[in-house]
Amino acid sequence: MLVAFISGPPLPATWNELYLMLGTSSAALIGLLFVATSLHLAEIANEEIYRLRAQYTTLILFSTLLLATAVLLPQPLRVLGAELLVISLWGFSFPLTLLSRAVKIPGARGRGGFSVRRAEFFIASYLIGIVGAGAVAAGAEWGMYAVTVSYASLLIASVWNGWMILEGIARGERLQKRDRREKMVGRGSGR
Repeated sequence: MLVAFISGPPLPATWNELYLMLGTSSAALIGLLFVATSLHLAEIANEEIYRLRAQYTTLILFSTLLLATAVLLPQPLRVLGAELLVISLWGFSFPLTLLSRAVKIPGARGRGGFSVRRAEFFIASYLIGIVGAGAVAAGAEWGMYAVTVSYASLLIASVWNGWMILEGIARGERLQKRDRREKMVGRGSGR
C-alpha cells in the first residue's frame, strides 16, 4: 500500500506555471508586508491588534508559499495531497488563533479594521483548501482546483488584511495630529 502511495503518477506539469506565479506572489507579498511593517514599526509594536494581524498575515502568506513549493516539487499526486493537507490544516489554525486572541482585545474591531467576517473568510478559504487537498491525497486531480481557489482567496484576503492594517494606522495618526492641534489651539486661547 505504501509503495502504491509513493509511486503513483505525479501532478500534471500544466499546474507548474500557475503555481510558479502564485508562489512568486506570496513571496513578494511577504516582502511588502515586511517593508510596510518596518515603516510603521512603532505603531505596530504599540498596538496588540496590529501586531497580531501583521504576524498572522505573514504566517498565512508563508503557508501559501509552502503550498506552492509542494506543488512545484516533483512527487506523486497522493504524496502531494498529503503535504497540501498538512500545510492547509496548519494554516487553518492561524485565523482561528487570531480570532480567539483578537476578540479578547477591548476595542479591537474599531482599530485597524479587525473584522470577524474577514476571519471567517480566511477560515472558509482554508476549509476549501482542506477539502481539495483531501481529494488530491485520494488521487483526484480535481482537488487542485479547490486548492487553487483557496490559495487565491488567501492571497486576496491577505492583501485586504494588510491594507486594513495600514488604514487603521493612518486613521490613528490622523487622530493623533488632530488631538495635538486641538491641544495647541487650547493652549493658544488660554493666554
